[in-house]
Amino acid sequence: MTSDVLRQFTRRPPPKGERCDLCGEPLPAEHRHLVDTSRRSLRCACPHCHLLFTRPGAGQGRFRAVPDRYLSDPGFVLDEAGWNRLQIPVTLAFFFRNSELGRLAAFYPSPAGATESELDPRTWDTVLGRSRLAELLEPDVEALLLHRGRDGSVMCTLVPVDVCYELVGRMRLHWKGFDGGSEARADIEEFLERITAAARPPDPETAPDPEAETEAGSTVASTRPEPSAAPAKSPPPAEPGGPAPPTGGAP
Repeated sequence: MTSDVLRQFTRRPPPKGERCDLCGEPLPAEHRHLVDTSRRSLRCACPHCHLLFTRPGAGQGRFRAVPDRYLSDPGFVLDEAGWNRLQIPVTLAFFFRNSELGRLAAFYPSPAGATESELDPRTWDTVLGRSRLAELLEPDVEALLLHRGRDGSVMCTLVPVDVCYELVGRMRLHWKGFDGGSEARADIEEFLERITAAARPPDPETAPDPEAETEAGSTVASTRPEPSAAPAKSPPPAEPGGPAPPTGGAP
């Protein structure tokens, strides 16, 4: 029996837990993500791999580091007619620019996963283009999260795109019955409170600059919410036109 065969029996098994999708290093419970623009999916990343792709053009643009900034727009107003134009049947939705497909994408969370809603570019300009956050939004890696309250007011927040798929995962995990149940509603409320606490208004003197990232992958007014009980690995998005599958996806 050769030494190579013997080493197969003596080699220690790899530690359990999630690992970096690029280098295989073990990951902590709270870790960062990359967007694979060619496969339209999320990848878990260790700090070193995440840092590599914060620079513009790194890896020929295939992977993009998801930033960690949260921005609010306290002055954003959207009436019922404007909300109806978005054709979103629930009170939560997120929107982002998909550079690979060359178009805007609109999704809303559902018990089956992330469901895509067709969004005409003119609707985007009319309904959401009035928010300054739309100008600051980075393609692929950030989204505008909209929540319509019981009083009809609409909260508009710029968030990392992986946070939106955390929301999708929460709904799939806790939703019960027709209206979701008390557990699902409480979990979504806690999620929104965490987002609201983390978000800050953008600097009024800061011009839109998609490349203005720090070496840590963060932008101006960047902050990260406290860790939650949600799964560390954000659930992947759905292929356009259908619910999110258990693995793979399409941001």
